[in-house]
Amino acid sequence: MKNVVLLTVDTLRQDALGIYGNKRGLSPFIDSIADNCIVFSRAQSIGPYTQAAFPGILTSSYYFDHGRSTHLSPQRVLISEPLKKTGIVTAAFHSNPYVSDYFGWNRGWDVFRDFMECEVSDKVPYITGDAINQNVEKWLSSHVKNGDYQRFFLWIHFMDIHEPYIPQHEYLEMINSSVKLSEDEMFHLFKEVLLKRDTSDRGKVDTLRELYQACVRRTDDYVKRFFQMLEKLDVLEDCLVILTSDHGDEFGEHGGLSHDGKMFQELLAIPLLVFNSETKKKEVCDKVVSNLDIPPTINYAYGLEPVEAFQGQSLLPIANYKEKGCFGEAIEKVGHKIKETDKEVYYYVAENLKMIYQGNTDAWEMYDLRKDPQERNNIMKASPPQEEEARARAQMMASLKPRIGRWKQI
Repeated sequence: MKNVVLLTVDTLRQDALGIYGNKRGLSPFIDSIADNCIVFSRAQSIGPYTQAAFPGILTSSYYFDHGRSTHLSPQRVLISEPLKKTGIVTAAFHSNPYVSDYFGWNRGWDVFRDFMECEVSDKVPYITGDAINQNVEKWLSSHVKNGDYQRFFLWIHFMDIHEPYIPQHEYLEMINSSVKLSEDEMFHLFKEVLLKRDTSDRGKVDTLRELYQACVRRTDDYVKRFFQMLEKLDVLEDCLVILTSDHGDEFGEHGGLSHDGKMFQELLAIPLLVFNSETKKKEVCDKVVSNLDIPPTINYAYGLEPVEAFQGQSLLPIANYKEKGCFGEAIEKVGHKIKETDKEVYYYVAENLKMIYQGNTDAWEMYDLRKDPQERNNIMKASPPQEEEARARAQMMASLKPRIGRWKQI
């Protein structure tokens, strides 16, 4: 039975990877392992930013299940907790403050390094991927050095795509050699354009996208080095690796930047791959799946009984996965700070249809993702709707309405 590694990459859009159709060569290593992967083409995040997404990834529960608290409720079950109880060694290495010990995410881990004690700078406000890899290698080499070791679950998270986008020049050169910016100039774009959500200058927005893509290319190298580490320690063949993201980023597609409280696909469509060295041919799953399904999949991989608190279902075996659609919810915030007056935003995807409810404006939107993947044509505005369309609207709204405002009764 294999060990399981959960490798999450902050802010990685699905469409940034070659295996999802990107032609710019941003992810040569990740693309190279596709033949050893199950690739989920329609994976959705349950939230458009970290606080809303990670309850799905690590607890298989929704953001508002226990109210609007920023701290992890003791009623949630982290995947690390049932694993540790069975004797599986659990270890986590990341530098995202929203899933740190301070907010209660250090439960059920034998090793939990969030690096919150480390000094960072305004330009690089996180521990970089190479440092994360070094710390993981130090721990893992000690754990497996005698060959006869306890099975482990390892969660590793890279922050290096997250704003401010300040890639090394070697990576910017790989993406677009015509972009000649100093670190100070990159940081100025972050402060004066991205933080202010100023999309008035399309050229500056495009430059931010180029910087973002250079950060994707850099992070692909960190992923490569991590896999090389597993191979060097002779554990890669004994690992199932789940690679995913918490959410994406916006570059003006719907009038904004970064990852605010919106429910469009540039923020919600995430990469999701399950790597197994024994797999010799890429398998693509086109079912709508959710990052809510990750903890049950990890549980299944260890041969453990289902956890009652988990709301998702195992992605494995994919033939048994019952497609039920995907919900998501978040606070409709702009910027990093959440105000008490900010209302909620919700979405539901079923087959090719997507319904969004925006609490701030009490507005409903619906999109046909097959015909309109960029979500430009709100078919709720079609009047009068055709009979079939009216029926679909009613069904989607009926599915989503029970979730609206439910946190007030918790």
